[in-house]
Amino acid sequence: MSGPPVYGEAVLSPVLLLGQAPGTKEIARGRPFCWTAGKTLFRWFEGIGVPEPEFRRRVYMSAVCRCFPGKHPRGGDRVPDRTEIELCSQWWRQELSLLRPRLVIPVGKLAIARFLAVERLDGVIGRRLGIADGPAAGADLIALPHPSGASTWFKTAPGKHLLPQALALIEAHPAWREVVEACGAHDVPPQCPAPGGA
Repeated sequence: MSGPPVYGEAVLSPVLLLGQAPGTKEIARGRPFCWTAGKTLFRWFEGIGVPEPEFRRRVYMSAVCRCFPGKHPRGGDRVPDRTEIELCSQWWRQELSLLRPRLVIPVGKLAIARFLAVERLDGVIGRRLGIADGPAAGADLIALPHPSGASTWFKTAPGKHLLPQALALIEAHPAWREVVEACGAHDVPPQCPAPGGA
């Protein structure tokens, strides 16, 4: 894997989004979901009340892996291997422990699998699940498919029917409603302290 690592703003939030790993555009720009997949993802969130600038200011964005895993020999980005995922897990697990979000939104199968066994996306997308153990114990989990341009899952059945269900569940969640209301107030969310105090 190659860096530099990519991460979102250090904001105190009741909602944490867990992505998979950055692509080359995210590495170059130093921002998660800043290219094609991000345009789709933020269009989904804007449809339920939170446009991209507000989302970036009010939702904590983490990832299974923070560095670029490299290209797959047959095209597309390589999926991080088990060792890479384990080495990076300390970061997002620590973030969950510190933040204690009430809603976790894992995006894509790799991120969803950090919380529960998933054979098929249609078994988890469109459902509100509780997280029973680990650093996010007690939080709700509402998973989303990966918004990659290479994915057709959310464009065809059953994905095109389950995605709106998942977004409706997020929209109705009290933690999301808190984010939406804060957007309307245009106040500045509290920032997490910098490492080492400050």
